Amino acid sequence: MTGHIQQPSGRGNPGPAPSPSPGPGPGPGASERVALKKEIGLVSACTIIVGNIIGSGIFISPKGVLEHSGSVGLALFVWVLGGGVTALGSLCYAELGVAIPKSGGDYAYVTEIFGGLAGFLLLWSAVLIMYPTSLAVISMTFSNYVLQPVFPNCIPPTAASRVLSMACLRLLPGLDLPVVHTEPQVPPLPSPVLLTWVNGSSVRWATRIQDIFTGGKLLALSLIIGVGFVQIFQGHFEELRPSNAFTFWMTPSVGHLALAFLQGSFAFSGWNFLNYVTEELVDPRKNLPRAIFISIPLVTFVYTFTNVAYFTAMSPQELLSSNAVAVTFGEKLLGYFSWVMPVSVALSTFGGINGYLFTSSRLCFSGAREGHLPSLLAMIHVRHCTPIPALLVCCGATAVIMLVGDTYTLINYVSFINYLCYGVTILGLLILRWRRPALHRPIKVNLLVPVAYLVFWAFLLVFSFISEPMVCGVGIIIILTGVPIFFLGVFWRRKPKCIHRLTESMTRWGQELCFVVYPQGSPEEEENGPCQPFPLPATDKPLKTQ
Repeated sequence: MTGHIQQPSGRGNPGPAPSPSPGPGPGPGASERVALKKEIGLVSACTIIVGNIIGSGIFISPKGVLEHSGSVGLALFVWVLGGGVTALGSLCYAELGVAIPKSGGDYAYVTEIFGGLAGFLLLWSAVLIMYPTSLAVISMTFSNYVLQPVFPNCIPPTAASRVLSMACLRLLPGLDLPVVHTEPQVPPLPSPVLLTWVNGSSVRWATRIQDIFTGGKLLALSLIIGVGFVQIFQGHFEELRPSNAFTFWMTPSVGHLALAFLQGSFAFSGWNFLNYVTEELVDPRKNLPRAIFISIPLVTFVYTFTNVAYFTAMSPQELLSSNAVAVTFGEKLLGYFSWVMPVSVALSTFGGINGYLFTSSRLCFSGAREGHLPSLLAMIHVRHCTPIPALLVCCGATAVIMLVGDTYTLINYVSFINYLCYGVTILGLLILRWRRPALHRPIKVNLLVPVAYLVFWAFLLVFSFISEPMVCGVGIIIILTGVPIFFLGVFWRRKPKCIHRLTESMTRWGQELCFVVYPQGSPEEEENGPCQPFPLPATDKPLKTQ
């Protein structure tokens, strides 16, 4: 690699300083550090939450919720309850986010409170299953809605859906590779590749794209809600009358209700993603809780009335037989303009992939800084200051997950593991209150909030395990497979020299391919205290000058 990497600083913080040379062009000077930039304001913070929550869930989860609920009225109650429980969890995460102002979200909090093993298991399950599965499901929903007009009278072929999903994923890893050591130039790219280039080139541009796509999602859902209200005013709400809404075509068991909520909770997943990018947030102690308090009620309102609108146009049987609920809604009510729905949904899920890649890559980045993942993933592009290697890992894991299981089974896997991690994190809030009562907490929720969340959390997991022991058991096994990986990869420090040489060679090769270095430590402090970066693992060695 042209240039060299300096020795990490005495505090243990990485201190990359690639020396300028004719190859890569002008490197970052003394006035511009190679570090993640604080470029996410309040509006962009809200769009990250709303944009990540509103991905594909509201367009596919209504079917799963209704199937397990057994009636329209109970299905609507599940959606409202999902928003309420999400609000409780978000209040707890707001307290943790301002008390422990580190990027990484759940992983950073669990590592801080419970120690390295617990944090690694959460990271392992997130990188291996949770976020790749969410990305895979959103990608497959994107392909279903794009293909639905081509196959109007039948379900799109699975092979066609997966090929298109892989193409969508392949175009959206946020990569800027391969990077040649010349001045960067902007090629004439089509829009998907342009979005990829934006994610790898600039945090500011990526958040602007997120703002635009989130606005598009809200417009599409506002159209559905508006048409639904017109239907109600015209008297077309037979399925919503109490006598019909609570007519059960099956008697749901407690296990069925738990599964219905798991399906609905998938639509709300992503509410904690802003906590993953805390260090890139402007004034996080103020903007983090503000963004949460604005976004969660907005999404709950939109989700509930979107489902109400669906039932003004479709019977429960029609909704259950539809593979693309919003498209069926448009075909029944929008007539010539029904094409608006598949286009809007495709753009919504397309933007959802962008948001998931943006935040999940920061989780890999945080885990690598803590020493729980290869140190290459803790590096950022020397010019764009974006975590290119972490984005590559997210893309690769999603491609593998996409080849396993059908959509609804994948949703059950990710919802169970998600809720398991949420509960452990909020349990950590109570433990942190007990261990460190004097810790400065700009936000301090009433203890009834985390207790109420944990009671519901325990109920959901227990009955989910009773109803779907195979799904939940596989989820537990996936988490526990991280235990030997932790002891072999993290806890075992005195590895043979050949392993160190191999990892050093692979790291150098990755640096040369991606043009990345360790980020420099921030010299300034925030008003309420610094967000100290994690030290690099002690086993990491500086690369030699070439």
